[in-house]
Amino acid sequence: MKTDALIIFTRNPELGKVKTRLAKTIGDEKALIVYNDLLLHTKNETHAINCDKFVFYDSVIVKEDIWSQDFYQKKRQSTGDLGQRMQDAFASLFEMGYQNCIIIGSDLFDLKAKLIETAFKELKDHDVVIGPAEDGGYYLLGLKKNNTLIFQNKDWGTSTVFEATVRDLATLKVCLLDTLNDIDTFDDLKRSSYDWAKLNPVLVSK
Repeated sequence: MKTDALIIFTRNPELGKVKTRLAKTIGDEKALIVYNDLLLHTKNETHAINCDKFVFYDSVIVKEDIWSQDFYQKKRQSTGDLGQRMQDAFASLFEMGYQNCIIIGSDLFDLKAKLIETAFKELKDHDVVIGPAEDGGYYLLGLKKNNTLIFQNKDWGTSTVFEATVRDLATLKVCLLDTLNDIDTFDDLKRSSYDWAKLNPVLVSK
């Protein structure tokens, strides 16, 4: 019986197309290095979690990459804004018969396997599990059934997303996880656990 599924949203790691806000400070090449390190961290923290795992690529499914098909099933994100794409991803896995589905991105060096495992445990006793991000968004969302309301009428990528989502969940039993720092800007990177000084010693003094 299928029970737990983890959805991992990723961007295909292409120069000039990832971490564009970070790239404004450190350049496209270093931003790509950081994003590849984020992908590797996400893979390392998720590969041993006891659930079925799905990587959803934003543009092209890559067969030979860090996401071994021995551990990860591969899908492509649908079209539309982030809310529509997340809603469709959840819907596809609920239709496959999963009972507890969690979605994460690939933007946090602070996200650990233990926290994801805790989220799955909490989801058994709650309707929704959500992990707030310091920037006002969220880094993790766990559902037992699809909820179209929380994916609509949001200004994705802004500081209002978490607060607006919580309002939509007012009638449900919600578990809040620790607030974490996702990596969008150079300031985010400096506050993370990433050894970002290796990118360029000059950046250390900034």
